[in-house]
Amino acid sequence: MVSVFSGKKGLPVSVTLGQLAELVQGKVLGNGDLVVTDARILAEAQPGDITFLDHEKHLNQLHDSKALAAVVPPSVQANGKPVIQVADPLLAFVTIVRHFHHRPELPVHGIDPRAVVHPSARFGFQPSVYPLAVIGEGTTLGARCRIHSGAVIGRFCKIGADVTIHPNAVLYDETIVGDRAIIHANAVIGADGFGYRVHEGKHVKVPQLGCVEIGADVEIGACTTVDRGTFGATRIGAGSKLDNLVMIGHNCQVGKHNLLCSQTGIAGSCGTGDYVVMAGQVGITDHVHIGAGTIIGAKAGVSNDIPAGERWFGIPATPIGEQKRIMMTIRKLPEMRKTLGRIQKHLGLEDDAA
Repeated sequence: MVSVFSGKKGLPVSVTLGQLAELVQGKVLGNGDLVVTDARILAEAQPGDITFLDHEKHLNQLHDSKALAAVVPPSVQANGKPVIQVADPLLAFVTIVRHFHHRPELPVHGIDPRAVVHPSARFGFQPSVYPLAVIGEGTTLGARCRIHSGAVIGRFCKIGADVTIHPNAVLYDETIVGDRAIIHANAVIGADGFGYRVHEGKHVKVPQLGCVEIGADVEIGACTTVDRGTFGATRIGAGSKLDNLVMIGHNCQVGKHNLLCSQTGIAGSCGTGDYVVMAGQVGITDHVHIGAGTIIGAKAGVSNDIPAGERWFGIPATPIGEQKRIMMTIRKLPEMRKTLGRIQKHLGLEDDAA
């Protein structure tokens, strides 16, 4: 395979369609000797570019595109434009884009003298701690961790290997983070849960004495918050991905491989099974359990437990079939009101709704 880099600054140079097919282990239909100069998405592709198509429904857009060639699923034929057939066009296109627009890995930085690191903190092999990061007493970090500028890690935290914590993220005391986790900028992990009780006419804070445990391969988006438990741990299961602006209340137990989209809010003491998906702006009231494999639609308001494997949406959230019937009925209400008015008039009854 011929490199597509100039070797100086990672600038892209010409590469043939056949060479790209070899890179992604795909099959060329058309002229494999065509020279490809860049990779862009379908809407932005220019002459000389390669693009990708992940579904046949976009085939007309591909034919109208200026792109020289495309990465497509096996079901799509050349039909006038050279293609590379692969089982997973998106993954293949990611590989191609990385070849054209290579971003070299940051070198190991070491512990910057401008960082504030407690003498008792311990590091694994090849740490990277950037200027103005703060690491507290008794905290341990695994091999190859990257702690970016302005990030704050409290006391007695345990950070696994290959963890990346981006600028200005805050991990409160005793937070546990599994291997390969990624925590994006301005996320706050381990702040006090929102717990109060009324005593002598005042809202008195219930001490939040627990912690947060984040599993391996978890990614937490920018400005997301995960509150510490009251006595035990709030947990985010291995492989789960939390979007930007997600809020997880105290004592929650999020299962493995969950996908929680932006502005989802989960109140305290909720639990989810594995492989749960919550679309944007889902709201979950406290002490609710969501079964494994459940999908909850955008803006749904959930106030009751949901069994495993179901699809719910709406406010209040109900199973998808029931919610569709409700929505269809609501659309018919204006005409139903007119019909009711005609019936009342025919019967000589006053239309109170008029």
